Amino acid sequence: MSATAVGQAFDASRAQFEQIVGWLAGEDAAGMTHDELERHLDLQGRELLRRLLQDHLDLRAHQECRLAEVADDAGVPRTTIEPSVRALATVFGCVQVRRLAYRRRSHANLHPADAGLNLPAGRHSHGLRHLAAIEASRGSFDAAQDAIARGCGQSMGKRQVEALAQAAAVDFDAFYAHHQPPPASVDDVLVISCDGKGIVMRPDALRPATAKAAQASSSKLASRLSKGEKRCRKRMAEVGAVYDIRPVARSPDDIMNRNDRPEDRPSAPQASGKWLTASVVDDAAEVITHVFDEALRRDPDQQRTWVALVDGNNHQIATIRNQADSRNLTVYVLIDFIHVLEYLWAAAWSFFDEADPAAEAWVADKATLVLEGKALQVATGIRRRATRNRLDRSRRRNADKAATYLTNKAEYLDYPTALTRGWPIATGIIEGACRHLVKDRMDLTGARWGLHGAEAILKLRALQSNGDFNDYFQFHLAQEHQRNHRSRYADHSIPQAA
Repeated sequence: MSATAVGQAFDASRAQFEQIVGWLAGEDAAGMTHDELERHLDLQGRELLRRLLQDHLDLRAHQECRLAEVADDAGVPRTTIEPSVRALATVFGCVQVRRLAYRRRSHANLHPADAGLNLPAGRHSHGLRHLAAIEASRGSFDAAQDAIARGCGQSMGKRQVEALAQAAAVDFDAFYAHHQPPPASVDDVLVISCDGKGIVMRPDALRPATAKAAQASSSKLASRLSKGEKRCRKRMAEVGAVYDIRPVARSPDDIMNRNDRPEDRPSAPQASGKWLTASVVDDAAEVITHVFDEALRRDPDQQRTWVALVDGNNHQIATIRNQADSRNLTVYVLIDFIHVLEYLWAAAWSFFDEADPAAEAWVADKATLVLEGKALQVATGIRRRATRNRLDRSRRRNADKAATYLTNKAEYLDYPTALTRGWPIATGIIEGACRHLVKDRMDLTGARWGLHGAEAILKLRALQSNGDFNDYFQFHLAQEHQRNHRSRYADHSIPQAA
């Protein structure tokens, strides 16, 4: 096609541009305020961009050459060639894509030109899918609708936004299976952690046991739950984290703020290279498997110290140990010190009246002993004091719980080693992840989640939190090209004109 013909292909766009320029130079625009000009130019500018895209697509259609041979992945050739057209909703508006269709009776049509454009399988462009993924992961689907309309003027239904967000998240696992982790020193501690957070689900998305409990449950009151009653409407989302820590040695007095010179107290170890994952579909064992996969990508030669921070859940600890054993790894399991403090505070109210300042001193003394590796001694002392004070069963309940917890978890309370070697002893990273990935988005008032919608949003929020969304979306586009186009042709190669 000559340069003149190419230029003529954009005559409609030029006419649109000249119309805008003429309006700006005219009397109508001269009397407008700047905000009125902004609104008008926003609308006219979008239409100009849509027109430019349409003219470009029309030019490509005019330049498309007929191919001598087109065959599908089974080697079946397409012998009939006809013009065809499809609609494409883009960030600028709806356009028509004209291209050649290669047909054969009882077989799906092939469109090699679609591969060159990497057109999506559905009607909405990858640009709209990108917007839907970003906005739906930030706030409600209603808010995402509004944000898309404000950003590009395109109106989308709530279900469309949710469907596009789901489609955008499908390559999460494949992306991280090939993703290069951030560099870290062999001296840095490799920390893994996991936890769970419930999401209110629609009845059809509950796990079987929860759904059965929900069906069997009944409330004493119609308008609210009574004490001890549960709605049985949540499904647990499992959250996992992997991060690096530069070791910082500390003492029990540093932790309990008992130094004479607070300015000399070392700061807590700072996390870097944080990676998060979350799933409401996979169970805890599967999420922990993904966590170990990521950790091994960071330390394939197993040269670093591995520490697992947990909240004391027995199944969680057993799963971590099983993973470590199956991979021949040495992993030091530590229980979050904050959980220990909570047990000690609960025990304190067995011995002290509420708000008694002596309780604070007692908790600090016992916590320091635990940090010194004397958890069993503390447990014995708690039981002995409860017996000596002749506490009744209800009053000593929390004291016995604390003593039992310290006794049963003593193996995972090796804080002297952790502090000496500079390891972290608190699960703030994973608790913050549960709040950010799950609660802040999934726990919006009135939200009831379907399984696949919830899973997609968790994946997208994890990508955003990890700082990987842009890299992921480029990977996703390449995967889409493979799925929708390359995989459909013989030898997975897009036919080209000779």
